[in-house]
Amino acid sequence: TGGTIAGAAATGTQAGYKSGAVTIDSMLAAVPGISDLADIKGEQISNVGSQDMSFEIMLTLAKRINQLLATPQVDGIVVTHGTDTMTETARALAGITGKTIVLTGALEPARFIDSDAPFNLGMAVAALQTCAAGVYIVMNGHVFAAAQVRKNRETNTFEALD
Repeated sequence: TGGTIAGAAATGTQAGYKSGAVTIDSMLAAVPGISDLADIKGEQISNVGSQDMSFEIMLTLAKRINQLLATPQVDGIVVTHGTDTMTETARALAGITGKTIVLTGALEPARFIDSDAPFNLGMAVAALQTCAAGVYIVMNGHVFAAAQVRKNRETNTFEALD
């Protein structure tokens, strides 16, 4: 859907960047060995910064996920998303059951030299293999149940709720 995970700047070390600038196919190509983890097909539902995530985009996303999960060929879904509204989208998708949905994002843009985007995306795909049906968020090297996680705005990290 966009966000920092799909962010790019003129150089990999530049301070500013444009979120939602990198396509899903480009992000998938940046993860070494991702095709060894699963048979993956990317779809671009939107490419917006997290601050521009709307109910309309969430509804479009939910409808498409329902369509895909209704087919026997699809075992699970990974959604790339901006971190500012990721937990809200994850909770909105919680009503979709039967298979695994994993949302992931990045704290550093995809095109930055020290980006966590490829690692998080690869880990999200790997989580499809091990997580039971439900909605999850993969960030900071952890897999969180969507209903039990929040973004700590002070530390810019995700953490489990008590």
